[in-house]
Amino acid sequence: MLEAQKSFAVLANPLDCCSNLTSKLTNFVALATRGECAFTTKAKIAQASGAVGLLVINDNEELYKMVCSENDTSINVTIPVVMIPQSAGKKLKNVLDHGASVESQLYSPNRPVVDLSACFLWIMAVGTIVCASLWSEFVACEQVDEHYNQLTRKDGLNMGTNYREDKEIFEISAKGAIIFIIIASVFLLLLFYFMSSWFVWVLIVLFCVGGIEAMHVCLVTLLARIFKDCGKRTVSLPILGEVLTLSVGIVPFCVVFAILWAVYRHASFAWIGQDVLGICLMITVLQMARLPNIRVASALLSAAFVYDIFWVFISPLIFHESVMIAVARGDNTGESIPMLLRIPRFFDPWGGYDMIGFGDIIFPGLLVAFSYRFDRASKKGILNGYFLWLTVGYAVGLFLTYLALFLMDGHGQPALLYLVPCTLGLIGILGWVRGDLHYLWNYGKGRTENLVDEP
Repeated sequence: MLEAQKSFAVLANPLDCCSNLTSKLTNFVALATRGECAFTTKAKIAQASGAVGLLVINDNEELYKMVCSENDTSINVTIPVVMIPQSAGKKLKNVLDHGASVESQLYSPNRPVVDLSACFLWIMAVGTIVCASLWSEFVACEQVDEHYNQLTRKDGLNMGTNYREDKEIFEISAKGAIIFIIIASVFLLLLFYFMSSWFVWVLIVLFCVGGIEAMHVCLVTLLARIFKDCGKRTVSLPILGEVLTLSVGIVPFCVVFAILWAVYRHASFAWIGQDVLGICLMITVLQMARLPNIRVASALLSAAFVYDIFWVFISPLIFHESVMIAVARGDNTGESIPMLLRIPRFFDPWGGYDMIGFGDIIFPGLLVAFSYRFDRASKKGILNGYFLWLTVGYAVGLFLTYLALFLMDGHGQPALLYLVPCTLGLIGILGWVRGDLHYLWNYGKGRTENLVDEP
């Protein structure tokens, strides 16, 4: 870094650096905005004006590689071109607009092979699934196996779900799973074509509403488990009627928490609030939605497997770019989709975030949670059951996802490409070897009291 040359930065004119500049930039570093033309075009124009470097202000905080077009084979750019986050670019531009001088020093720091943030994200994802699987029995104190064996299909329901009378729980059907993936694909296309700041704001509001409810449910359940007396006291309120006193105190806290996250979502610490709301939301979803057997799990996860691969790898052949990656980045909106866990790369001098989508946790999590209920109902031990091995399988699948990201030099990967074989494939192989495949496939269709652990 000490050997890097220092140069003063100036604003390009025009600011997008897409046409001939009105002034010479000899021995200066040009500062330009992203958009309107290719990165190579900006670089050539800045270089022709004598600039010794080019800083491109990104339109959001996350940084991406600047690549050449497929047909651009005669590039002769010799100056360094660096993309900087939107916030840093705004600060530099504001300083230059007020007539101050900005001295820049361009250097290329070494990046760690593995940033610890990836390890933390791995722990968060695996921990969320384990916590959600054990939540009903060890936190909510429900008898998982007994309740689950008493599930019956209500007459008149044709939405592909089963409901329990004492709690809002529904079972996913094979038909409902396929319909859900189709709807998700349509919604992804709508986001891709009609992505705008107001559209993302709708998602942010929905995320906050869902996060408030989920956080409320998790906190009430957890505190009622710790302080048993609090879970029994009620108070009568207008319109709402009789409600838990605990809920009255927790709801305002959850609302304020979500609002503060929404207001400060661009702050460096905002990822903490997003992850807390997201984890609560996923735990709640995994309590409400359940897979009845691996027949339905096969339909859901196979469809999700194809969905993930298509929208990441195959969609560029049709839409000229990866639809999934473009939507996740929130291209041209300055906002990012909140439906993911993220954590900053603490030890990476280039900054940025490691992220994992909710679907990459919820879809395999449904199967892992089913394996725990199956083990309890059939009275299987930890080693001869399925829950432990599917948890390990999910952890290995997520590790393979990060390994693929590293080997593919950071190119977006469909996580379900690795997670589905490591969970659905694993339970299928184990069930076949142990002779349980028939029970696993048809579990939940009738009474399951006859399920016993085979020697």
